[in-house]
Amino acid sequence: MSPTRWGPPIDVLPLFTQEEQALGDLLVAVPAEDWRRPTACPGWSVQDVASHILDGKLRRLARDRDAVRTLQPGPGEQLGRFVDRINEEWVQVSRRLSFEIITTMLFDFLGQTAEWWAMVDLEEMGDPVSWAGPEPAPAWLDAARDYTEAWVHHQQIREALGYPVLTFELGMTIADTFMRALPYTLRDVDARVGRQIVYKVTGEGGGKWTAWREPDGWTIDRGAGPSRAPVASVTTDIDTFWRLVTRNVLLADVTDKIKTTGDENVCAKMLGMVSIIVPDPKESKARGGLRSV
Repeated sequence: MSPTRWGPPIDVLPLFTQEEQALGDLLVAVPAEDWRRPTACPGWSVQDVASHILDGKLRRLARDRDAVRTLQPGPGEQLGRFVDRINEEWVQVSRRLSFEIITTMLFDFLGQTAEWWAMVDLEEMGDPVSWAGPEPAPAWLDAARDYTEAWVHHQQIREALGYPVLTFELGMTIADTFMRALPYTLRDVDARVGRQIVYKVTGEGGGKWTAWREPDGWTIDRGAGPSRAPVASVTTDIDTFWRLVTRNVLLADVTDKIKTTGDENVCAKMLGMVSIIVPDPKESKARGGLRSV
């Protein structure tokens, strides 16, 4: 796979099966009294989040494998609001079902998403990944987005049940995927061509990412930083990073875990990065494990 302005390709295909197996092992162990436990998703229980994971798999297969694209935003409806609405509609209907029915359906479809992605030319340009930019994106980025959605919701279920954090062996691509929102996040930051910005994530699954200013915008790569001081630099740990960009935590609550240097305004832009779909830009600053991942 060839590099793009979103950086080098990410191969998540080997991880889909591992993540789904871990999710399946978790769900079969959930006692009935825990189905209604609240999660970080506002108003959603463990059962609701499991149902939402199922919905995501069904919609992906119906839309892209089976070419059924009947769901569309209403007149004047923004993408974030549209996604939030159809997510909530599904969860409301699925509350008529038992946890056993939802998990049985989910088990039936585990593996089918990975099988479909394995047949896709991941270098082809496809639908936009909205938080990485409005233009068509390479299929590998869409596949990585698919994986991160399942991973985040899996994590929310684990936390609601009091289970240990999902190992970052399966999360090693999470920071790398979410970081691909950085060029779009910096789109309004003006700088001379060649100037650089650095975002470091410490811990297992972390790394260092450098964004370069080019004549037509910003691009990103993973690896060594600049030979001279960057315009701005942000450093935080992997757990804080994924929660921050998915709005599972308030920035004000984790400032002690973040180090910034350089241009304060650019650092603020970087810390405002959102790697999920949000119903409204104003809500991107709010906590809540937003449901429109």
